[in-house]
Amino acid sequence: MSSGKTVLVTGGAGYIGSHCIVSLQEAGYEVIALDNFANAVNDFKNESVALQRVAQITGKPVIFHKCDLLDLQVLDEIFQKYKIDSVIHFAAMKAVGESMQQPLLYYKNNLIGMIHLLEVMKKYKVFNLVFSSSCTVYGEPKELPITEEKETGKVTNVYGRTKFFIEEMLRDISVAEEEWNIIALRYFNPVGAHQSGLIGEDPTKQFTNLMPYISQVASGKKDQLTIFGDDYDTPDGTGIRDYIHVMDLSTGHVKALEKLEKQQLGLKMYNLGTGKGVSVLELLKTFERVNNVKIPYAIQTRREGDISSMYADPSLAENELGWKAVYSLEEMCSDFWRWQTMNPNGYKTGIVNGH
Repeated sequence: MSSGKTVLVTGGAGYIGSHCIVSLQEAGYEVIALDNFANAVNDFKNESVALQRVAQITGKPVIFHKCDLLDLQVLDEIFQKYKIDSVIHFAAMKAVGESMQQPLLYYKNNLIGMIHLLEVMKKYKVFNLVFSSSCTVYGEPKELPITEEKETGKVTNVYGRTKFFIEEMLRDISVAEEEWNIIALRYFNPVGAHQSGLIGEDPTKQFTNLMPYISQVASGKKDQLTIFGDDYDTPDGTGIRDYIHVMDLSTGHVKALEKLEKQQLGLKMYNLGTGKGVSVLELLKTFERVNNVKIPYAIQTRREGDISSMYADPSLAENELGWKAVYSLEEMCSDFWRWQTMNPNGYKTGIVNGH
């Protein structure tokens, strides 16, 4: 082991997890990743293809264990085996639509997985935690941009409720047991990919995320993009979100860890977003322009659980973590398209075009 601190990354083979590991390794951390491949691609040896690519980017292998957080025994063995300093917890089921159809699956996986992780952390006296939360905890905002003090809990979907319940759980344990040192990062809408084109978003389930869907239409794999609702109270009628480059999100986690190492916070929440709202149509038009592609689309009725507008006030993260989003919407679009064109079948091919 190098002198860098050791961080356990749950859900490390996933989209955000894999990008975050690049930033962690570049910042000198030793990373131990675990994943159960519910939302990630594995090869025939049960290794993560994404993490093999991460090692290509950083020149450092990633220690990986296949582990489901519902399996307390395997989780305990990992903590026994390594001297872990802190944990970044990404592992969760995250499809809004699926969560509405299978609420119990989401409650079981996301809540019990978190409880198991906290129990094992406590047993091994690891109290520094960065938790992947979401702007969905705010529900339909009354005013924009959203600051961290805004009320949470009036959540419109089951996935978001699991994030809200976990935040409440973290609040309660940090009051009851003062050793805990936790930052919950409320992400806005992560998009884009690492500039190398070697890693990106490769959804294993029917996608709910807009950018992979746009890419699939642009590359001819799907006929058209479905836009849910053009009658929102927004300038062009389509929903407004705060899209953030996944590499900006990644550096946010590094800054959060650095903060926990310096200071005992108990529990703190930070928004990670750009502070700019972008409509679905605006994103689509930017993607077309930047990548010189056509994206036919059709409008359908609004989806249950969707809200009209949501964007962050990220100034607290800037002031307290020294973090700021630096990538533009154009870069989000071109980086994602590079990943898509280099890996037309995502990670499933195992071979990158031209490499």
